[in-house]
Amino acid sequence: MSAVEARPAPLTRPAPALPGYRFELLKLTAQWRTRLLLLVCWVGPGAFVAAISRQSTLPTDTVFGRWMGQTGWAGPLVVLSFCCSWFLPLLTSLVAGDVFAAEDRLGTWRHLLTSVGSPRRIFVTKALAALTVLLVLVAGLALSSTAGGLLAVGSHPLVGLDGHLLSPGRAALTVLLAWAAALAPTLAFAAVGLLGSVAFGRSPVGLLLPALLALVLQLVQLLPVPAVVRVALPGYAFTAWRGLSTAPARTAPLLLGVLVSLAWTVVATALARRLFLRRDFTGPGHDGSPRLVLGHAVLPLAGLLALTVGVVAAATPVSGSGVDREKLQTSLATAYAHLYRLQARELSRPDVTEAQLRTDATCDKGGDRVEDTGPGNDWRCVVTWHIPGATAVGSAIYQLDVTADGRYVADGDGPQEVNGFFPVQAATGQAPNPLWQFDGSVDLLTATTRG
Repeated sequence: MSAVEARPAPLTRPAPALPGYRFELLKLTAQWRTRLLLLVCWVGPGAFVAAISRQSTLPTDTVFGRWMGQTGWAGPLVVLSFCCSWFLPLLTSLVAGDVFAAEDRLGTWRHLLTSVGSPRRIFVTKALAALTVLLVLVAGLALSSTAGGLLAVGSHPLVGLDGHLLSPGRAALTVLLAWAAALAPTLAFAAVGLLGSVAFGRSPVGLLLPALLALVLQLVQLLPVPAVVRVALPGYAFTAWRGLSTAPARTAPLLLGVLVSLAWTVVATALARRLFLRRDFTGPGHDGSPRLVLGHAVLPLAGLLALTVGVVAAATPVSGSGVDREKLQTSLATAYAHLYRLQARELSRPDVTEAQLRTDATCDKGGDRVEDTGPGNDWRCVVTWHIPGATAVGSAIYQLDVTADGRYVADGDGPQEVNGFFPVQAATGQAPNPLWQFDGSVDLLTATTRG
């Protein structure tokens, strides 16, 4: 054998990563769908918040919605609450869920592999391009809604979910941290989108996979499932950010939710990469195999869910739904004391402290024959407080609608001079009565605080 024949064939070096990333980013941003999403995310929230904040009817069914007319910091939190339900998973479907499937529909895999020379590099550049677009879209939602609220209403204190006032600086930090925390479950849904795009190929199921997962999780959130299962779901951080508005901030549930979401992000991305590197690109098309999807996607993610449920159960002392009478009584009494002081300032009454008020609450769910635990709209509570210098004890009645995620709406049911009407006559004119109807929340992961 001659020396020429024995000489090994030269290895083809993969194309540099940075040009490949720019190319994938250009392909994504050149699509009309991506450009439309950019326009909607950077313009729509600001216009929506500015318009709603000027209306007399506010979205009181959404957390912080009743305060949109009082402070510009409520608007971005209302938009975040809506986006966490549907819009952010939909964004991941439209961006990450199609980033690999588009090459299958166009039949351009062979050309792309020839140009880049490395399936690993292709996967990395496509994933980074999808991540970049998603970050820009989420940043647009946050900045646009914040700008709309501040321009329409201004920077004023925000009432937290325990009734205390957040200064404009603290409110700004809460908004920033809440949107940052929502990135973790957004990344988890994006990773599931990458996995669906690789596993299903040209099939539209891959494109819809993050949205379908969001629908399933929304249905689970409505059910009275144990709190440890709720926290172990990849979308729990979409609601756990509400604890940032309390004093002190409830960061433990949020950190657990973020860690669970990041675990889903890592596992789903690793599964997508493994499937992509093992794929045969010589075939005419790829529509996914049910057996392949079940063994390399569904079962590993189901195992991850079981693992996170076990870890959360071992790390937290709570059992059941996490909603009980003692927690509601403590939360309601705390929120009422803070809001009573806010009402007193609006009515130019002498200020009192929470310690002087000695606020207490007694709650009952559905009568004597119903156990005082779990969510429902049949909670009835009586709040009592003491006014310094007065011998009589004040009392007020509230009907509570408690959701499975720990949020509740307290609706005033008398007396009229305390919580019977929406407006109160303040020194500067009519103002919303903070005691008429307000939002609150309980920490699902804490043990019962008192008997």
